[in-house]
Amino acid sequence: MTEDGVRIEAEHRPSDGGTSGAGNPAYEGCAIVVAHGFTGALERPAIRRAAEVFAEFAGVITFSFRGHGGSGGRSTVGDLEVLDLDAAVGWARRLGYRRVVTVGFSMGGSVVLRHAARSPEALAGRTEAPAAGRLGGVPDAVVSVSAPARWYYRGTAPMRRLHWVVTRPAGRLVSRLGLGTRIHPREWDPVPLSPIESAALIAPTPLLIVHGDQDAYFPLDHPRSLAGAAGDAAELWIEPGFGHAENAADDALLRRVGAWLGTV
Repeated sequence: MTEDGVRIEAEHRPSDGGTSGAGNPAYEGCAIVVAHGFTGALERPAIRRAAEVFAEFAGVITFSFRGHGGSGGRSTVGDLEVLDLDAAVGWARRLGYRRVVTVGFSMGGSVVLRHAARSPEALAGRTEAPAAGRLGGVPDAVVSVSAPARWYYRGTAPMRRLHWVVTRPAGRLVSRLGLGTRIHPREWDPVPLSPIESAALIAPTPLLIVHGDQDAYFPLDHPRSLAGAAGDAAELWIEPGFGHAENAADDALLRRVGAWLGTV
């Protein structure tokens, strides 16, 4: 259950005790919380595969954002989703994990940035939401994959289509019936802190920004802007041939992300 009363489906996968994280104390008592992209859910094959790979290193929490999968509520496309992530991080800590890291893809990548920002404004949702606070606490490390730097970006054809889906009644109907994603009809008010503003507030928490040079949604100025805002606390990977988010992330890239989490 989130702070604003939305019931969120989530699953816990203990570490499989594989060799990837064996012998590294950074993985002892560690959980990786995975935040999917828009229209994703914990039962989607790409998230199942990511959880399987990350379980080679640590315990894994997957969940579905509000309006997605079996979770309640309606999607606010990156606004109140920060409360969903916070609930998942809090659950990981209640399960006894001493170190909790977050890995987010696309929309989830923007949400992990806002959640990690050391500012109450970063967690503030809409005016009707209760005062936001970190039930789960600040994460111990953050990985943002294929995230936007700015809100309302319409510079690519996929993002123009996404804005049609989100802002038009016909688009929201298509999303509900065709994509299984229920979208809230109201516009953001107030507009949440942007990913680039959030990135500047994350230090000293370690931050990894991952982006593909074949991303059809967000060009490379987005990850470079995020890394520039984050400063020395951030590491930037521009991945040759990588497309967008969890559906394009192969096992090799996921294992490199898991390995990075053991170095910080």
